[in-house]
Amino acid sequence: MRYVSVAVAAAGVLLAAGAVTYSAVAGDDGPGVRPPSADSADAGFARDMAVHHQQAVEMSYVVRDRTTDADVRRLAYDIAQTQANQRGMLLGWLDLWGLPKVSSKPPMTWMGMGRMPAGEDGALMPGMATDTEMRKLGSLNGRQAEVFYLQLMTAHHKGGIHMAEGCAARCTVGAEKRLAQGMVDAQQSEIDLMAGMLKERGAAPRP
Repeated sequence: MRYVSVAVAAAGVLLAAGAVTYSAVAGDDGPGVRPPSADSADAGFARDMAVHHQQAVEMSYVVRDRTTDADVRRLAYDIAQTQANQRGMLLGWLDLWGLPKVSSKPPMTWMGMGRMPAGEDGALMPGMATDTEMRKLGSLNGRQAEVFYLQLMTAHHKGGIHMAEGCAARCTVGAEKRLAQGMVDAQQSEIDLMAGMLKERGAAPRP
């Protein structure tokens, strides 16, 4: 199977959201509207998804150096670039809103979820790889690295979709809600793509 980039759709979301970055400060409702509060879903999603995205970027750069497969390297590059750009946008909105990038509350509190169970080995949010899994990815090469990356990223995307759907339902800033929905659509497309790539390699997503 030849990999066809799905980053084009994601790029459109980024351009649309970037065009209204300033209006996002005012919740898309014009001047005089108060920006989101530090405890809002808008701020919580921006903080948590920035952390979630950072790990996806790290995983993608790791596998890029562990395989010569053109399709996996292209997918990893697209994921790294798209999520790095989205991460910058989310952190930029926090700056524009005058809100901290770190919260004293556990991740996912804005979705009504508490701290991840003890012993999750560095996995701060649903779908995130553990520290042990990240070390394992960095120790593999070739086909083994490809399969493990595709499995980890599939789980990572599923967790990201869960968070993005939460923002689409709970956030109040129009630009952020649109970005979140764009994440849902793009990452689901990549999950479908990765399922095919895993099948080609005699593997499947992890249960």
